Amino acid sequence: MSAPPVIARLIGHLGHLTLNRPAAINALTAEMVTIIRRTLAMWAASDRVRTVLVSGAGGRGLCAGGDIRAIHADAVSGGTASLDFWADEYRLNATIAAYPKPIVAWMDGLVMGGGIGISGHASLRVVTERSRLAMPEVGIGFHPDVGGSWLLSRAPGQLGTHLALTGNAIGAADAIAVGLADYYVPSERLPYLRLALARRDAADAVTSFATTPPESDRTLAHGWIDDSYCDDTVAGIVERLAHHPDPDARAAAKTIATRSPTSLVVTLRSLRSAARLPDLPAALAQEYRLSAALLRLPDLAEGIRAQIIDKDRQPRWQPATLVDVPPELVDACFATIDNPPDLTVEGQ
Repeated sequence: MSAPPVIARLIGHLGHLTLNRPAAINALTAEMVTIIRRTLAMWAASDRVRTVLVSGAGGRGLCAGGDIRAIHADAVSGGTASLDFWADEYRLNATIAAYPKPIVAWMDGLVMGGGIGISGHASLRVVTERSRLAMPEVGIGFHPDVGGSWLLSRAPGQLGTHLALTGNAIGAADAIAVGLADYYVPSERLPYLRLALARRDAADAVTSFATTPPESDRTLAHGWIDDSYCDDTVAGIVERLAHHPDPDARAAAKTIATRSPTSLVVTLRSLRSAARLPDLPAALAQEYRLSAALLRLPDLAEGIRAQIIDKDRQPRWQPATLVDVPPELVDACFATIDNPPDLTVEGQ
């Protein structure tokens, strides 16, 4: 028999969930989301479980995101399976954020997209020297979902806007500075931390093992980022970046130029809007509307083709430039939809 895609085990007072698709860097499937949701519901009602730990199998990362090959197949066939997957995934994100017991997320190795949704809403988020976090959706014709708009819109200054529009990855120190993580624990200490979590208060256990992350993990600079990303349009942001004296700013402009123009415009508006929304469920509801709209636009299938299927890294975006993105198309992405899914947390 094949190994289960999620392993759930009890160790003392600790419920430990291990994402178990190491060959795919634990990319999330619909089955995995269902298992995690059911297990969390069971452990929430259990007097034995006091803390939940989420980690990833293998040495490459916690979770590389969702199963985008399945999303590609859905996009090119006009299917609806992705809509059901996103609704369940977003409910899981809301469940993690509102969970009545401490959830500790080990963001060790690669954590992208859906991996941020699994870990970024946890109560105690731990990074290591191997951590690389990213929301790279604009590179495949999508947008930062799984509550990404909520998290990034609340980062200091314009750091979240920079990460959303470039899709760039960051290390441990920047993850803490941006607000995507809370504590740095060297990876060699993680086995001992797990033992402590099985016996002790979660916050006390984590803080007892935490230390200061290496400064070498810090790459973000507030100055040029805040100066450049304060513009209200993507075109204006790119113009500011391209003419900034800092070479990192000019490099960011070149990176953004490779991303889907439609996704960029939608993403900037999503972040600006999420900053004004009252709570995470409201942001997830907006993200669902955007996901449903982008599933039917050509850039999502094309972006996944170029990056994952054919790997030619030469996406042919439609439209190809920012100036050609119709405002009415963007407005349609944000429009209300008929019969939206209920994304509220069960029992609340």
